[in-house]
Amino acid sequence: MADKAENIKKDASIQPKAKPQEKPGQALKHLVRILNTDIEGKKIVSVGLRKIKGVGFAYANVVCNLIGLEKTKRVGALNDEDIKKIEDVLKNKEKYNIPEWMFNRRRDYQTGEVMHLFTSDLDFARSNDIRKLQRIKSNRGLRHAWGLPVRGQRTKSNFRKNKGKALGVKKKKQGKK
Repeated sequence: MADKAENIKKDASIQPKAKPQEKPGQALKHLVRILNTDIEGKKIVSVGLRKIKGVGFAYANVVCNLIGLEKTKRVGALNDEDIKKIEDVLKNKEKYNIPEWMFNRRRDYQTGEVMHLFTSDLDFARSNDIRKLQRIKSNRGLRHAWGLPVRGQRTKSNFRKNKGKALGVKKKKQGKK
């Protein structure tokens, strides 16, 4: 029994939790602007990149790996060269061999291209897709227009319009017989 407890303690000490890398004399920038998005300087790079609309967990890790940037480094500690490299990877996906399955817009409806959209471009493309569905009067488009759930959820108890007003389900009044 004692041997198992010692092995567990040894295993826990083998893998310490990764701490953010900081240099003592270096001042952190409070805000860093990447792709028209302000990112707090206190955040770790892999987390901070996710504040950009269109960049998720996997895409942020790919960007860090392509540049050779430590994911545990603070965003405020990045120099201008690192920020330019990040923007270059985000803007010029063709130069880097990022797999197609990581992109958020595969086989675009109008052009048929594979691309990855960020910030306002992503919002614009999404709203155009919803407008197209409404224009052709598909079931999804109609449910978007009516403000109902689109993906087949039940609507009896959820998706209620008067949530804070406590209306509930009205019972029929029984009249005199």
